[in-house]
Amino acid sequence: MVENFDAIIIFHIFGFGINATIFSTWIVMAILLILAKLATKDLSNSIDGKVSRLQIAMEAIVKGINDQIREASGTNPMIFMPMIGTFFLFIGVSNLLSIIPWFMPPTASLSTTVSYAMCVAIAMPYYGIKHVGIVRYLKKYIEPTPIMLPFNIIGDIASIFSLAVRLYGNVLSGCVIGTILLSLAPYLIPLPLQILGLLTGTIQAYIFSMLAIMYISSIGLEEENKLIR
Repeated sequence: MVENFDAIIIFHIFGFGINATIFSTWIVMAILLILAKLATKDLSNSIDGKVSRLQIAMEAIVKGINDQIREASGTNPMIFMPMIGTFFLFIGVSNLLSIIPWFMPPTASLSTTVSYAMCVAIAMPYYGIKHVGIVRYLKKYIEPTPIMLPFNIIGDIASIFSLAVRLYGNVLSGCVIGTILLSLAPYLIPLPLQILGLLTGTIQAYIFSMLAIMYISSIGLEEENKLIR
């Protein structure tokens, strides 16, 4: 099941097969949409003392992501918040769902992690050119000397490739190990495995998000953007 995750067809829509990767992705999207809807249903400020626990939790998560982006990039965090916040929440929820027996998170599919990495690959020149200009952005490839041009290009490609493979490998290996342990000791392993899954799932989401922001903001954007303090 793990090896052929993308090949498993769950059902068809208008003749198009919906595989397990897409189906699990829809599940994660639905969970995030429901949580967002519930958290923003009755928004209020802390003055009236009627802030819901879910709203408090969501605000804490957003603030945490905001602070991490600020620290990692040295720029106005709101520039990258939509993209990096989405990465963290989607990957985090996907990995957390892996504690459910026999549920394969979309992050255990190479097609999903490659898609994430391609988003970062597009964001790197987009944000770089937008905030420092095309000349300065392209200049980074010939620094400190034009001889470094091919090596700098290869370095960017390798960075993007490593993002996809690292996330895929870590999540998939965790799912495989979990499946094996559950089959060997189905009554003793689940609780420790779930605790470990909660921890590693959050760590993987954090690592991917922070690496993404470091790659995207590596053009020296901190010189062009003032921190909001």
